[in-house]
Amino acid sequence: MPRQRVLSGMRPTGALHLGHYHGALKNWVRLQQAYDCFFFVADWHALTTHYQDKSVVERNVYDMVVDWLAAGLDPEQCTLFIQSRMPEHAELFTLLAMSTPHSWLERMPSYKDQVEKNRELATYGFLGYPLLQAADILIYKAAFVPVGEDQAAHVEVTREVARRFNHLYCPETPILPEPQALLTETSRLTGLDGQKMSKSYGNAIAMREAPEVVEDKIRRMPTDPQRVRRGDPGEPTRCPVWAFHQLYSDSDTRAWAEQGCRSAGIGCLDCKQPVIEAIQKEQAPWRERADEFLANPKQVHWIVEVGTERARAVARKTLKEVRQAMGLAY
Repeated sequence: MPRQRVLSGMRPTGALHLGHYHGALKNWVRLQQAYDCFFFVADWHALTTHYQDKSVVERNVYDMVVDWLAAGLDPEQCTLFIQSRMPEHAELFTLLAMSTPHSWLERMPSYKDQVEKNRELATYGFLGYPLLQAADILIYKAAFVPVGEDQAAHVEVTREVARRFNHLYCPETPILPEPQALLTETSRLTGLDGQKMSKSYGNAIAMREAPEVVEDKIRRMPTDPQRVRRGDPGEPTRCPVWAFHQLYSDSDTRAWAEQGCRSAGIGCLDCKQPVIEAIQKEQAPWRERADEFLANPKQVHWIVEVGTERARAVARKTLKEVRQAMGLAY
């Protein structure tokens, strides 16, 4: 039996940080072993909010792909490609737009919230990005889309778009399957300051950060604000370092850190050391694999080329069926 297909994409923001890895990429690496996985660089989606920033798009794309490969995505097990190299996505987006109600796009919470904050986002591209996202998914007839609970609404819109298309054009033999949200337990990693990890906040640790930089960043992290002196007892739940212990430390280390903090038996630098060592250990194979690809950029380009052509073969087949159903096969 052929494996069921999974599709997901990521906007190219350059080299990835630990939040990207634990929030999505780690799950992708696991999924590729059980599903027919298609993972794409969503560079058109990046332009929906950063349409004026074109200077670093290409560098961001390949920096991100290198991180994917370094994390363990295997082009022999999954298909990696670039969205903008696939005009088939744009054609299906256009065809789906003919029958998609305007209100479906306007009701998306993310659209309303972000446009209220920034009127420059009130573009057709930003309004239509959920439909472009639906085209990304439907053109590969993906069975599953891995998302966190906060993104499940986007998959539901895709299901509605597929349902409407099938009802209008091929009610007896539906062409576009309705994908299911593959809800996964995403590990939300807080940043160095306790907020969500983000490069825009300046609180991130890059996946390929140098060991000495990791050590310096962790050692300078703020801790429990009520623990002013070494002898003051602290409370781990008030400390940003504790979030890293929960993700990186085993139960014995967490118990040691928790008891030592509350009793003032250990200092904050003592508490941080196991976290430093755990992150450096996790990053070591990533840097080693990344160095091989960085030394041979043509290999990275070739991997993307092969993946793009593989994806194109699937996309063209779906488009042919869609055109026929819509009476455009002349």
